[in-house]
Amino acid sequence: MASTYISNLLFFSSLLLLICSSSAQSSGAAVCNDTPYPSFCRTSLPINNSSANLHDYGRFSIRKSIATATKFSNAIDKYLTTTSGLTMAAIRALQDCQYLARLNVDFLSNTYQTVNAGQTSLPATKSEEDQTMLSAILTNTQTCIDGLQANAASWTSKNDIVATMQNDDKLFSVSLALFNKGWGGNVGILVLREALLSQSKAVFETVGRRKLLQAGAAGNQVVVSNIVVVRQDGSGNFTTITDAINFAPNNSASSAGYFLIYVTAGVYEEYVNIPKNKKYLMMIGDGINQTVITGNHSVADGWTTFNSATFIVVAPNFVAVNITIRNTAGAVKHQAVALRNGADLSAFYRCSFEGYQDTLYTHSLRQFYRECDISGTVDFIFGNAAVVFQNCNMYPRLPMSGQFNAVTAQGRTDPGQNTGTSIQKCNIRPADDLASSGGSTKTYLGRPWKEYSRTVYMQTFMDSLITPAGWSIWSGDFALNTSYYAEFNNSGPGSDTSQRVTWPGFHVIDATVAVNFTASVFIPGDDFLPQTGVPYDGGL
Repeated sequence: MASTYISNLLFFSSLLLLICSSSAQSSGAAVCNDTPYPSFCRTSLPINNSSANLHDYGRFSIRKSIATATKFSNAIDKYLTTTSGLTMAAIRALQDCQYLARLNVDFLSNTYQTVNAGQTSLPATKSEEDQTMLSAILTNTQTCIDGLQANAASWTSKNDIVATMQNDDKLFSVSLALFNKGWGGNVGILVLREALLSQSKAVFETVGRRKLLQAGAAGNQVVVSNIVVVRQDGSGNFTTITDAINFAPNNSASSAGYFLIYVTAGVYEEYVNIPKNKKYLMMIGDGINQTVITGNHSVADGWTTFNSATFIVVAPNFVAVNITIRNTAGAVKHQAVALRNGADLSAFYRCSFEGYQDTLYTHSLRQFYRECDISGTVDFIFGNAAVVFQNCNMYPRLPMSGQFNAVTAQGRTDPGQNTGTSIQKCNIRPADDLASSGGSTKTYLGRPWKEYSRTVYMQTFMDSLITPAGWSIWSGDFALNTSYYAEFNNSGPGSDTSQRVTWPGFHVIDATVAVNFTASVFIPGDDFLPQTGVPYDGGL
């Protein structure tokens, strides 16, 4: 499929050049002015075509992005055939890039199929879906860059490949900007949808086999196509979670219902990876600290942050309930992820995530967490998804000597991305080790990992461990003007905003703005959460 797109790209490029007008000012130049990189845009697009419009340029840019992403993917494949002299950490970083590059080709191809249909407008749900994929492409590219810079410092080709990616990233950013302008993607502070649909009231009352099978399709009940049981003593269908995942059908449709994996109580020492073809998978355990999945991979032991996770999920429409996911590497091992989530329209309910630095990696796409417990130290909720946390408990732990705690480190790199972290009706209290440590550790609500970092706290209880400034710098004045940090109607001794940072990017907001970060607006909660059975609040 990729070669077809490249051929089409060359034809389309030649066609545009043939009908170029040599006359004065082009419409393309004006189109490029609305992108983050106007000069780069003008050198990348055939801007002297007098007959082309915004949608033509958007389609061309996405087609060119497909060719660029394919070329980079092939280059990574080639690098991985000759890895002599590379450290294992560098090889793993290249393998991450290989996976992410292939994902980018898929996302761009899917988006192009939408815009190439000749439509000049899209339904809101489809527009948001494609904007989400284009946003994730930028996230994937940045993840690859970060991994190579952290793990392949001595590799002689590193600088060249990073420079290539940074150039590719500009093209992807132009494509995102043109899509947002031409097909209605939301940018900046999101615009309210016309109406908020009624919120789901369904609650998981049991994981019993009979009740779930009887749920049926009525109302917000959960539809389950099949159930398998994982039990370590051999009395179930499988003894490992991985075997159950491998047994699950590939590419299920929503109409078929969820394939349910019931993981009974026990400590499962395995690294779980749910690939993108295992759609509509639901995993239910026996409760927090009852069904436990644990591992100890870390950056200190040669893993990349991206692949240090105990549990990885990228399959769309994944749901998890009543499960604990741990990384036991400890603070001394630095970055060590418990969960890495790159699954679009995924939901976690009554789960816990335990680690120290980088516990929960909300990597990309659209995610929802309800009544979950998250514990950690430095940047323990980080990533660049569009994610909403509701009624969750955040437990900062005691870090290593000389470290401070940051609850969030959000990684938005482009103003056109529809990403950010929304924390609503949650609780931030110290873990037991931090509470008994004497109070010398500083704990912040977050810090700007990337230039357009965006995090909002709403209606959340903040205990006295939150430092009065609230937010910490990343490095010097980086991103203090371009980030977006906001607080609305929070409570508790740590919620006082009178001594907060005075950065241009910090805001105390009202309900009119805050509603844009709710589950019905910031993510399409009304569209996908009812079928999961996970309860949620659509508005404030």
